[in-house]
Amino acid sequence: MAFFSAMAGHSEVHASGRAGWLRAAVLGANDGLVSTSSLMVGVASSGASTSAILTAGIAGLAAGAMAMAAGEFVSVSAQSDVENADRVKETAELAANPEAELEELTRIYEGRGVPRPLAEQVAAALHGEDALEAHLRDELGHSEMSKARPVQAAFASAVSFTVGGLIPFLGMLAHGETARLGAIVIVTIIGLAVAGTLGARAAGTTLLRPTLRVVFGGMAAMLVTALIGRLAGVAGV
Repeated sequence: MAFFSAMAGHSEVHASGRAGWLRAAVLGANDGLVSTSSLMVGVASSGASTSAILTAGIAGLAAGAMAMAAGEFVSVSAQSDVENADRVKETAELAANPEAELEELTRIYEGRGVPRPLAEQVAAALHGEDALEAHLRDELGHSEMSKARPVQAAFASAVSFTVGGLIPFLGMLAHGETARLGAIVIVTIIGLAVAGTLGARAAGTTLLRPTLRVVFGGMAAMLVTALIGRLAGVAGV
């Protein structure tokens, strides 16, 4: 009785089930912050007008969100195609030679340390229940948690890119070219720190290293575009 009570009160939350959309959302938010701010910083460093900076930022935000959505959809769809091809192939193999497939599953369990008699029983039971799913899961590593979801990934990426890309626009509230440029950089760094922290928390990892990685990567990108914008402004391009 105590055992079942302990089991009832025991719950585990893992990040694996969030892997698909979480990866797309973190990547989208980070890319939205970095690409939009870098574009605005580059244009601002060239001495361009406020309207030019805003136009560049808005155009970059819209184009980036659509590009991220399309890219995620295409890449995750490719993963989905591979999964479907595996399913078709495994279905054909089970139909052509079920005995060999049963033996293959038995050896998989043996390789994981299950004694041969027990491995045979487990393989037979799973084959009787759902042979295809047993092979997809234990032979090929497919699972519901890691299943490719193209639409979900595309939506998460586009939305998070847009949210992240809006943050640098807060810097435009400052008055004066120098103050405006500095404000864009500051609000972007804060946004990157928040995005890095939230991503690390959602993934269940430590906070410091992922956050610093995001922040310093974004700062490097803004520095490069600022130098390019400054050179373009000096050259009168």
